[in-house]
Parts: sequence; C-alpha cells; structure tokens
Amino acid sequence: MESAAPLSQDSLGPTICVGEILVEIMARSVGDGFREPIDLVGPFASGAPAIFIDQCAKIGGSAGLIGAVGRDDFGRLNLDRLKADGADISAIVVDDLYPTGSAFVRYRSDGSRDFVYNIATSAAARFGWSEAVEALVHRAGHLHVMGSALSMGSAVDVIERALPIIKARGGSLSFDPNLRKEIVYDADTERRFRDLVAAADLLLPSGEELERAAGVEGEDAAIRRLFEMGVKEIALKCGAAGAKVFRPGASPIFAAAFVVDEVDPTGAGDCFGGAYVASRRLGLGPEEALTIANAAGARNVTRQGPMEGAGTREELGRFITETSRRSR
Repeated sequence: MESAAPLSQDSLGPTICVGEILVEIMARSVGDGFREPIDLVGPFASGAPAIFIDQCAKIGGSAGLIGAVGRDDFGRLNLDRLKADGADISAIVVDDLYPTGSAFVRYRSDGSRDFVYNIATSAAARFGWSEAVEALVHRAGHLHVMGSALSMGSAVDVIERALPIIKARGGSLSFDPNLRKEIVYDADTERRFRDLVAAADLLLPSGEELERAAGVEGEDAAIRRLFEMGVKEIALKCGAAGAKVFRPGASPIFAAAFVVDEVDPTGAGDCFGGAYVASRRLGLGPEEALTIANAAGARNVTRQGPMEGAGTREELGRFITETSRRSR
C-alpha cells in the first residue's frame, strides 16, 4: 500500500482551519421550516470548520482552529468540546459583545434541510489577524479551507494571509467546496473559489461539487481538468455510494459505504474530511485513509448532533471491524 502523500506530514505542524463556530439546535420533527412552535433538541457544538478540526484532532492529528465565540454558554460548550478532543483553541477569540453563532435546522421529508443562521451578526464573524492567529499560522503545516468560509470576510482575510505563509514553509492546502444553497456567491467569491481549487493539493468534493470545481461536466473530464490545474489528489464523497480517490497516473481507489441506521446526517462530510486529511498527514496510504474517512462519516450519522459521532482511531477501528459495507 502506497503511503506517499501530497500533504505535508503532521510533524511539520498542525492542520488548521478558519471559519464559523456555532451551536446547532435541531427540530425533532420533519417538516417545512420554523413557522410554527415545534420541539427542538440541542445545543450541539457545530460549524463545518469546527467539526472538521474536532475529528482531525480526535483521530490523533495535531489540529487547531481560528474563529470566534461569544462569552456565553454556547461559546463555552464549543471551547470545552474542542479542547477535550485535543484541538488547539489558542487562536479562538472570545467576544464580549456578540453571542456565539447559531444554526437552527429542520429536515424536510425529502432529506433536504431548512436553516435559520445567525453568523454575520454573531461572534462567529468577529475575528481577524492577531498575534495568536499569527503564532498558530507560523507553526502550521497544513491549511484546510471550507467553501462556506468564503462568505465571511473575516475568514477570507485570514485565509488569504495564512496560505502563502504555510506554503512557504513547505505546507499544503486542502479544499472542501462545501457549497450551500443559503449562500450567495458573488463575483469575488467565485474568483476566490477558483483560486483555491487551483492551489489545492487535495480536493474533497461531494457529488456535483466535483464538476463545479473543475468547471466542466462529466466525472472523467472533471478529474482530468483538475489534475491539469495542479490538484494532486481528489477524495470524492459519494454518500451511500461510497467514496473514491483519484491521483495522477494511479488507478482510482474505491471504498464502499458502511451500512448504518442514519440518525442525523449533519457533519458527515466534515468528519470524513477531518479523518482523511489527518490520516494522510500521519503518513497513511490513500486506501487506508479512505476507509477510515468513510468510517468517520458513517459513524457520525448514527448520533444526534453534527460532531457527536466523531471517533478516535480506536473507535473507528472497532467500527470498521464490526460494521458491514454496501456492495458496490
């Protein structure tokens, strides 16, 4: 099994991510939106970058997060969770004026979701370049970017400043397009999106995001185009159809999905990404990393809450041994 990775090794410094830190509060019932009184459950620690970093840290990779929370119970919930799971929280601001960001989520009968977000007018968006951020960036060996962060000016500023510093140290970049229907992508965001795709050592798209990132239709054509742009590795998330890894000059690698009873699919892709990036940076080959990442995503959907199923290496190992997989 090949172990060479396009990502800088974990020994160079932590994997870092920049963006929103939230609490998630979920409707217990399936339905359309929040226009009537309904039962809710939560709060759960959340935010795509936070979920990614939490899983990355739990699997044994060094990991740190840049963002902000309010000086409230929701903020403490997130900080306590990240710290307990081994993440570096030194670059997370605790804001005295604004509350921790929040997301209310309700599932529709077709599996789609309705969100009510408070990010732009919460603490989640109130961070920037600081001494603590600079110190973490100068120690980092890898930057992971979520597409959702491109809607936050504070996150964009830090990402654009951090990336050349990390690359100059011999570090690497992974990019999860993480597109959301609730976010309007203007011309500047589209440009940043294209620039990040072109700079990425590893791309982690889901489904149609592969073609969106490449700008062409068809899986084969999209993969060829992304390799031409300089992407060195693609880990494609296909949900119940499993996952695939593509690398220039190598045969594709496929990993079947695990058969589980889904409780809450939120955060599955972020756990997949955290496990895959951490595994590759720790020196595991793409086939083993893909199996672990599939397990991380599958295990997470068996728990209520977006990062409640994030697993340690030992927990994921037991899950892999004990859980059956779908036929291809």
